[in-house]
Amino acid sequence: MNSKIRDEAPAEVTAIHALNAAVFETDAEARLVDALRCNGRLLLSLVAMEGATMVGHIAFSPVEITRPDGSVVVGIGLGPMAVLPARQRCGIGTRLVRIGLDRLRAERYPFCVVLGHPHYYPRFGFERASRFGIRWEREVREELFFVLELTRGALQDVSGAVSYAPEFAIV
Repeated sequence: MNSKIRDEAPAEVTAIHALNAAVFETDAEARLVDALRCNGRLLLSLVAMEGATMVGHIAFSPVEITRPDGSVVVGIGLGPMAVLPARQRCGIGTRLVRIGLDRLRAERYPFCVVLGHPHYYPRFGFERASRFGIRWEREVREELFFVLELTRGALQDVSGAVSYAPEFAIV
């Protein structure tokens, strides 16, 4: 079955929470999405629908890179992304990521970062953030943190520590 990708609707908040809680080991990601939405930091939230069933969700929120000189560059962070286990490996996650990134490019965001699987995100053009001198503010293995330039030249002369929205402290 082909899924339809679209913006979340206000009436779907409970279903999005339930999907994220079902997919991840704890409900931390579900609570994160709720907190981002509540605080106006859920900049893009897409759902994948198959008929009346929600089978996937992806969230994007603001991030900042603090350069060594103290200046700040604002971008976007991908995550969390959830696809029902029974519908994984069917292209739903790929479509959510591609459509989300296309929307972000159209909205002229400069870059996107993601903490994720080293074999999954490079297919979308993500590269190890360390290649650009970019790192997450938390301790994380280098091969799990990626960046994608959404606007040509956006990462030129950009390096430093990435900080996510304060709501990420719950995960």
